[in-house]
Amino acid sequence: MRDTRESRLLLVLLIAIAFALITVDIRGGEESPLNGARQAAASAFGPVENGVASAVDPIGNAIGAVRDSGERHGRIAALERENAALKLRLGSDARTRSRAAELDKILRTAGAGQYSVKGAQVIAIGAAQGFSWTVTIDVGSDDGIARDMTVLNGDGLVGRVTTVGPSTATVLLANDPDFTVGTRLEGSGELGFATGQGGRDLRVQLLNGKSVVKKGDRMVTFGSQGGKPFVAGVPVGEVTRVDPSRGELTRTVQVRPFVGFTRLDLVGVVVQPPRKNPRDAVLPPKPKGPKPTPTVTVTATPTASIPAPDGN
Repeated sequence: MRDTRESRLLLVLLIAIAFALITVDIRGGEESPLNGARQAAASAFGPVENGVASAVDPIGNAIGAVRDSGERHGRIAALERENAALKLRLGSDARTRSRAAELDKILRTAGAGQYSVKGAQVIAIGAAQGFSWTVTIDVGSDDGIARDMTVLNGDGLVGRVTTVGPSTATVLLANDPDFTVGTRLEGSGELGFATGQGGRDLRVQLLNGKSVVKKGDRMVTFGSQGGKPFVAGVPVGEVTRVDPSRGELTRTVQVRPFVGFTRLDLVGVVVQPPRKNPRDAVLPPKPKGPKPTPTVTVTATPTASIPAPDGN
């Protein structure tokens, strides 16, 4: 249609009529005279609207599903991240609790022996300077660590410091074949020398060939002059085998170390020895064996026989 004065007047007139009809419809409410026309229009255009809706709805549903799916994937991803963070935190908390317990054991051992210790962490393992069983710890001369200091953990003797740097130190482990430490037998106080045998038990040579020793007996360090390289009283291990005595001047036993050398983590370096030799006071109490079950003996009491009544 061309834009003329007549067309503009016609457009204005149609708009005026439309507003008039809307006003009449609104004021009439349910009694509106346009209800019949609206119903007729609904009857005419309803099937068309349904057909269009049936064609459009699957697309709309699909779009909604994709949108909802994206939201679900977003929520799932967020939950997975939270779950991973929670697992990491739980793992970290468990490790923290484990290390706190390990540190507590070290402090209790140091307290029992009256040792002044410097806490350290094992940061490396492996051969160093020709030693086959060594670890590296994260303290050194800047922390007051010096050569020939005793190293222990909550279970007992770990080894001795052999090389010191500004911030790290090398520890020769007690199971190294080049490692030797003086020992004292619990109770009797018999002296000996323990030598490492790698992954096997320590070999201890008791100075008294007639010493009385049995499986399960425990040993501690004898100690050195000035507490270097070994302070006295550090738990060493438990006797697992006693070799037969053959009339020799010494006696050999096998001792299982208290320390697990393949799972070292936190250790303590003894920076000051005790003023008094603790001897075997640092050893934990031996576990008590099961209580014997009392035996009850039941003795039958003979019953006196009653004579049968005389029938006469």
